[in-house]
Amino acid sequence: MSARDPAIDIQAASWSDDRPAIEFVRRKVFIEEQHVPEHEEWDEYDPLCRHVLAMTKNRDAVGTGRLDATGKIGRVAVLPQYRGAGVGNAVMRYLVDLARDSGLTEAYLNAQTTATGFYERLGFRTEGPEFDEAGIPHKRMRLWIGRTNDAQARRDRSKEHPVDAG
Repeated sequence: MSARDPAIDIQAASWSDDRPAIEFVRRKVFIEEQHVPEHEEWDEYDPLCRHVLAMTKNRDAVGTGRLDATGKIGRVAVLPQYRGAGVGNAVMRYLVDLARDSGLTEAYLNAQTTATGFYERLGFRTEGPEFDEAGIPHKRMRLWIGRTNDAQARRDRSKEHPVDAG
């Protein structure tokens, strides 16, 4: 099965209902593949975030991501065999739409430095210096998603997680 197969469905998920599927994908990608320490992968934000799952027609989870109330997108992960086939793009577009539908004027994320090109193709722009997160180099990236004025932008940014937060 190809990830471009229309049987791949991107859907809203919740930590309380879909935690096993979300954890499956994140464990495979972040803990097993990228060696992120397990205690750094799971955090207090998971129950508060809006989650997304990419599912096959057999209901197998192959991708995930989350959005918090400040507009931070995080924990975007796609199983290796589905990378490069549109799953990551679909997950990201869904998360950006959730942010826009929530009335946010911008979305931001901490991208692994090796993945900045992926996010740039989606319209995100890097800002600030490179920093370490879970032993992996990252860059803060931002995407404007709605009309705003300078005062609104300052208010939105005052609620963001600091750069060193996961």
